[in-house]
Amino acid sequence: MPDVENSPKRATRFAARELAQIAVFAALIAALGLPGAITVGFSGVPITLQTLGVILTGAILGARKGTAAVAVFIALTLIGLPLLSGGRTGLTALASPTAGYLIGWIPATLLIGWLTAVILPKYPIVLGLLVNALGGVLVIYLFGTAGLLVRTDLGVWAAVSTNFAFLPGDLAKVVVATVVAKGVHRAYPGLIHG
Repeated sequence: MPDVENSPKRATRFAARELAQIAVFAALIAALGLPGAITVGFSGVPITLQTLGVILTGAILGARKGTAAVAVFIALTLIGLPLLSGGRTGLTALASPTAGYLIGWIPATLLIGWLTAVILPKYPIVLGLLVNALGGVLVIYLFGTAGLLVRTDLGVWAAVSTNFAFLPGDLAKVVVATVVAKGVHRAYPGLIHG
């Protein structure tokens, strides 16, 4: 009897499924930019729902597929598609003081995905919250703060404190992403393959 699990047809179909998942999550991040952005404070850093998409992508797809989805999204913005909130392109974002936040999406997704694989298959809600907060808040804020320091004349404390206005909303995104990821992993165990 032929080995169906390891046949070329099976491997191709699985690869196609992965590509579809990557495309869907890149589209999700783009769709979450449609409501637009609210700019807070003097730094010009916008509040968007797209970071929710980044957290969800890492927490649901894992490090490899999640990072690929975010990289596809960023690549599409860099070739000029206005997919960032407010109709901005990646080139516009990278030329601004907020470039570090966008760059931080990739390591954030990588870390969330890797740590999520560690806490699966149970996906305890408290650990999920910690993982998503670590990647989706701390890592993005670190990269964003570094970008502000490089691109503005803000001091370290001023650059760090710029993030405080975003903390309540970002923590709410962490909670939403964690609840959704737990439900997805319960319904589709094995979505992240270690």
